Amino acid sequence: MRHFQSIPRTLTLCALSMAVLAGCEKNANGEVSRAFKDVNVVDESNLSDIMLTVADPNEAVTYFKRSTAENPDRVDLQRGLASSLVRAKRASEAVPVYQKVLKLEGATNEDRVDYADALIRAGDWKTAEKVLDDVPPTFETFKRYRLEAMIADSNQEWKKADSFYETAVGLTTRPSGVLNNWGYSKLTRGDFADAERLFSDAIRQDDALFTAKNNMVLARGAQRNYNLPVFPMSQVERAQLLHTLGLSAIKQGDVETGKGLLREAVNTHPQHFEAAVRSLRALESNVTN
Repeated sequence: MRHFQSIPRTLTLCALSMAVLAGCEKNANGEVSRAFKDVNVVDESNLSDIMLTVADPNEAVTYFKRSTAENPDRVDLQRGLASSLVRAKRASEAVPVYQKVLKLEGATNEDRVDYADALIRAGDWKTAEKVLDDVPPTFETFKRYRLEAMIADSNQEWKKADSFYETAVGLTTRPSGVLNNWGYSKLTRGDFADAERLFSDAIRQDDALFTAKNNMVLARGAQRNYNLPVFPMSQVERAQLLHTLGLSAIKQGDVETGKGLLREAVNTHPQHFEAAVRSLRALESNVTN
């Protein structure tokens, strides 16, 4: 009898053991699933970072479009899509995506500034100004003030523009681009000496910034100073700057000086400089006629 009585006990113990093991297996599976989910989140985050920085912009757009279709309420993915569209020079498409971003939980003032940037790139300056007006004045970033300066420029509010440019310069370690923009603003106002100074500062910060070099030559030419400034330049850059200076001289009415500069540009360029040759031929043809 004792033998038969032990069978239920054995069965009970086996059942309990199986239940415990099943519970352990279930917990283990849950832990593994959570672990894989965490790994997937990390991998996705890294992939998103790569897409936003080093990936081809249009490939990044494709990636984020697929991701936002699967997770439409993820603010980080919508933000990534908008940013990628701007990088791909598709600002008009980025605008409605930024509008979605701002409606989602987790939207920030930085998103509002990026939205204003996309609007400016898309040509909607008035809406961009309204968007920036809604950003608290305590949110002080380089991008915010650079955009504020550009909008003030477009409205010909020169004092405000100068103040915003000055603030923006102080908020970045790479001010060459904003110094160039500020200089161009001064150039359009006819403040050539100040423009030249700002272009010089921009080149000092980044001596590879050809736009600032060309703008500086324009500022000097507007003052009838037809000597190339002293800064690092390649032979091709030198020829291009001489061409710009020659055209500037002609615009000022100093035709002979302009012709000389154009000839020098043709002779300086290591290859055939079609633009300078064409300008010189047109000028000589007009003089002959």
